[in-house]
Amino acid sequence: MSDDKKFFPISRERESVPYESAEAAWFWFVMAQQARNDGARIAAGQGLYTRPCEPMDILKVAERLYRNRMLVMDHFHVLRHYGRRQYAPDVRRVKEQRAHKFWSEAMERIEPILIRKGIVEKLGGAGYQNWARDASIYEKVAAE
Repeated sequence: MSDDKKFFPISRERESVPYESAEAAWFWFVMAQQARNDGARIAAGQGLYTRPCEPMDILKVAERLYRNRMLVMDHFHVLRHYGRRQYAPDVRRVKEQRAHKFWSEAMERIEPILIRKGIVEKLGGAGYQNWARDASIYEKVAAE
């Protein structure tokens, strides 16, 4: 089996909604981990939107990059710190410029893998291309 398929796809009747970016996927992962640490039981299919992966799939991508020396521990410190705050470091703030460098490097390395696995949807140059499809998915969810 190729490395691209080593994740746990969620198969349900409803169509899954991929993330808009690696940042969105990372923030979701951090929130899921925080909820798990606080005692929540994570169960597939319980959220408002059906996602194409489990939280651990995103961590596995990051861990693989670390084992292949594409990410270093400084990347993980920044990812954890700003992931818990739910915002990316701002390059315009002097104290966050170094963190922004590590954040950007990590996202540049994580995002292509998540796109290849179908966890993140690659956006076209003219904005989000599948907005009409997703709107219909959200309408179906609200009607249920």
